Amino acid sequence: MAGRFVRASKYRHVFGRGTKKEQCYDNLRISTNAWDTNLIKANPEYLSVNWESSGGGAFAVIPLSEKGRVPEQIPLFRGHTAAVLDTDWSPFNDSLISSASDDGKVFIWKVPDNFTVWTDADEPADVAPVARLSGHMRKVGHVLFNPAAENVLASSSGDYTVKIWDVEAGGAKLTLKHKDIVQSLSWSADGSLLVTTSRDKKLRVWDVRQEKPAHEVAGHPGAKSSRSVWLGEHDRIATTGFSRMSDRQLGLWDMRNPAEPIGGFQVLDSISGVCMPFWDDGTQCLYLAGKGDGNIRYYEFANDKFEYLSEYQSPDPQRGIAFLPKRGINLHENEVLRCFKTVKDGYVEPISFIVPRRSEMFQSDIFPPCTGINAGTTAAEWFGGKTALPPKISLESVYDGGAPEEVPTEYKPASAFTPIQSPPPTKVEAPKPAPQAAPVASREPPPSLKDNKQSLASQASKFADKDAEESDDDASSFEEVPKPVQRPTVTAARQEEKTRGPVITKEPEPTPTPTAAPAKASPPAETTPAPTAAPGGAAGAAAGIKDHLTDIKSTLLHQNKILSDQSDQIALLMREVNQLKTKVGTQSSDREKDERIRELELELEEARS
Repeated sequence: MAGRFVRASKYRHVFGRGTKKEQCYDNLRISTNAWDTNLIKANPEYLSVNWESSGGGAFAVIPLSEKGRVPEQIPLFRGHTAAVLDTDWSPFNDSLISSASDDGKVFIWKVPDNFTVWTDADEPADVAPVARLSGHMRKVGHVLFNPAAENVLASSSGDYTVKIWDVEAGGAKLTLKHKDIVQSLSWSADGSLLVTTSRDKKLRVWDVRQEKPAHEVAGHPGAKSSRSVWLGEHDRIATTGFSRMSDRQLGLWDMRNPAEPIGGFQVLDSISGVCMPFWDDGTQCLYLAGKGDGNIRYYEFANDKFEYLSEYQSPDPQRGIAFLPKRGINLHENEVLRCFKTVKDGYVEPISFIVPRRSEMFQSDIFPPCTGINAGTTAAEWFGGKTALPPKISLESVYDGGAPEEVPTEYKPASAFTPIQSPPPTKVEAPKPAPQAAPVASREPPPSLKDNKQSLASQASKFADKDAEESDDDASSFEEVPKPVQRPTVTAARQEEKTRGPVITKEPEPTPTPTAAPAKASPPAETTPAPTAAPGGAAGAAAGIKDHLTDIKSTLLHQNKILSDQSDQIALLMREVNQLKTKVGTQSSDREKDERIRELELELEEARS
């Protein structure tokens, strides 16, 4: 039954639900660039798609409400002179987006008000960037906004650097120098630390404002690309990569001591596609989507390990995938997460992950507070050294269409240290009631006398034909009656062979009862019972003891006889062995004689045992 045990979890039955083709975002020209990126990004209002275009790079922005087949000509966000490699939405402004390009530039864009892909113009007007950030010497592969500070952006480039931009000022304030191309980057929840994976197979945790790595350790040993993601407000990092045998791996790292992954690398499968990790802080689940396969696995993080929950399977492989922020999900359908996957480079399919429940009320246990649209700090405060988590909102406040309400922020990593220190005070106070056990040691002797009398009387009845329950003195006189039944002394007498059996039986006789020595009528034994005036019950007990001693004597005599017979047999065997040895003499030993001698020796050993 132990093998059938199932771990309790609120998300054990979460399932993924696909979308019909009519409700997807169809007729798209998704970029076919070979750079390792997610291709699409999403927020509660819009979906950005790296576009396959000529005459420079571009990407498209599609409102989530405009499902179905998009027009042949749609307004694009143009401005780069080479292919767009990555985009990222601002976590605090749903209309602000950044882009990275093969031309080495980082652009900031503002989605126009009431933006739509449907227009009556023959050639829709393209959208121009509102800010251009220059500083990288080679192509820019990734961009990522800070999750706690407003308008702070990180970008990684082929020049082996990661630059931290102040979008408001329009310049790079910090530079993190690597030794090879950066393959992925992820911010901590408070925006003070940044984890990166590089082509040199190193995992680095950066103290960003110090511009130096706090930790640098060996990551996945495989030659293919690896990814990393910070587990929200935990001080843990998840990475995906490959082994030397090209097996896909999953690793969990302790940010405080990342020398080795916790529990080693977990082998997933042998598929060659890069595994893209995504963390959901609300459900404490990690989602893994592989490039080139249509499956999305999800694990629950508990007790410093990933517990496998289930897997969404689809025959359509994906090249890119994006997950929606928590404030954009459908609460009425118990949707805990929603993602968008590219299919055949032609359309994007939404996938909803749902907890199956029949209740139509707000489910507070699966919808904890989530990050809102207000930042924890401004860009100037963050570069000045301030660190703060963004305020969270209650999803229950928006369940019925109301305005989001902020709730106090509880920083989980701090609580990870406090439980270790908080129990000692409670443990110090707990032993205080322990000295109260001292009165129990007294056991209240006065009330227990009657119980002792009854128990002693029951012990005396084992050796008597009648019950001795008449007087307290009689009961106390048989207090040590069980002592004559000392089997270890009898066995010792057996091992010492002869005549010690009667001597052993004499020693316990005077101690329990003076009348227990009728075997040898010694005068002192007869004078002692006179003052006690033992009744008939005592006489019956004495008779029982006498019979018992007689049985012991007969047993000892029988054992002594057996021992004498065995000793005689041993002497005969020894004599026969000696005779055979003398017959053999110096002659060569015959096989039959040796076997006979061996048999006799074995019999001799058995007889001795």
